[in-house]
Amino acid sequence: MGKKVAIIGAGVSGLGACKHVLAKGFHPVVFESRSALGGVWSKALKITKLQSPKHYYEFSDFPWPDSVKTDYPTQQQVMDYVQFDVPNFPEFPPNKGPSSFFGKVMHSKDYSEMDHETAAKFVKGKRVIVVGFHKSALDIAMECSLVNGTQHPCTLIYKNEHWHATDHSVYGFSQKINRFSELFFDKPGEGYIASLVATISYPVLWAIAKIIESNLKRKVPMAKYGMVPKHSYIDELNTCTNANGILPDNFYDRVEEGSIQLKKSLSLSFCEEGLILDSGDLVKADLVIFATGFRGEIKLKEIFESKRFQDLMVGNSKDSVPLYRGCIHPQIPQLAVIGFLSSVGVLFTSEMQSQWVSELLDGKFKPPSIRDMIEEMAKWDEFMIKKHAGAFYRRSCYMLLHIFYNDVLCKDMGWNPKRKKGFIAEWFKNYGPSDYASP
Repeated sequence: MGKKVAIIGAGVSGLGACKHVLAKGFHPVVFESRSALGGVWSKALKITKLQSPKHYYEFSDFPWPDSVKTDYPTQQQVMDYVQFDVPNFPEFPPNKGPSSFFGKVMHSKDYSEMDHETAAKFVKGKRVIVVGFHKSALDIAMECSLVNGTQHPCTLIYKNEHWHATDHSVYGFSQKINRFSELFFDKPGEGYIASLVATISYPVLWAIAKIIESNLKRKVPMAKYGMVPKHSYIDELNTCTNANGILPDNFYDRVEEGSIQLKKSLSLSFCEEGLILDSGDLVKADLVIFATGFRGEIKLKEIFESKRFQDLMVGNSKDSVPLYRGCIHPQIPQLAVIGFLSSVGVLFTSEMQSQWVSELLDGKFKPPSIRDMIEEMAKWDEFMIKKHAGAFYRRSCYMLLHIFYNDVLCKDMGWNPKRKKGFIAEWFKNYGPSDYASP
């Protein structure tokens, strides 16, 4: 009997890991807290859609069925495809936190645990505030507006504007990931020539970014509602904060009719009747839902009882979570983390990581020494913080270096990183999961 491998979580990352360790002859045991496969998708809102085009969100050897025509499948379609976190709450001033509020406060995670009918009944007739401006916040606000209409508008409170879109096309042309497009960006350890090419081509990159921004402002009436971000589209891609997130259908129609109200506030405090914005304005509410993300590093930390391992896992708060190749901690044996990176598609990256870990377990390659891994991680951290993700780098971001990251994993595994046939295809054709279906 082969070695047993424990896999925690039966979301898309866990399923991908299970698939690849099985292929290597290991015996995976999957631990899942819910009664269903699919992870967050098993409890996603009814109106939630995939944020990446489906060709970036599929297993390498298992394409989407022809019956799924849309580029952005629905929650049910994703669940049909895959069937075979610690909440992040803002801090509040003393005596001005949730305990001061007479209504109910919850995190989007708890709201998403409800089935669709229960959630609709729960918000019906209530004055709802949703805090946040990423995907879950937009979906919850939209769902509340569909239930309550203009009689009880949903207030969406956000700190920063983001570049949102209705799809991933630019003036009719679909955005693709290819090797040529990555020439515009610096990469760790690539040398002087590659860095020079990226520097020289920056004006072209800037022009492309402005075209994309113009396209987004044309498609989405963000200017009308003061929602144009102050940062560039490229800055948002660099940080993986929300770049080109897909809006719920007819979102701004709901804003126009008044069933969704947008309010900006850099800080919040509770009172008995609702939330007080930094302007001093009171927004009355019966229910406040925080859609403010998750503290993934805290989840990883709490796996361990050992204080030493807890400290090793989260590392220095100024750097990324210390995972070599985004997968293993040099000083914590027999542990791999799949899917913690932010990238163009979670499933795409998770499966590549699962292949890398499976090859490692199978003895096909050996990692460097602990010292060498720590030194290389430090170099990548320094580079990524300086050149790319900056203050948002706790969860490593490879949105703009997706092919480069896959190249690194391929070289480790002894695979040819060039996955296409012919020069034109290699440099200009779209790269997707199917390109990595086999060595």
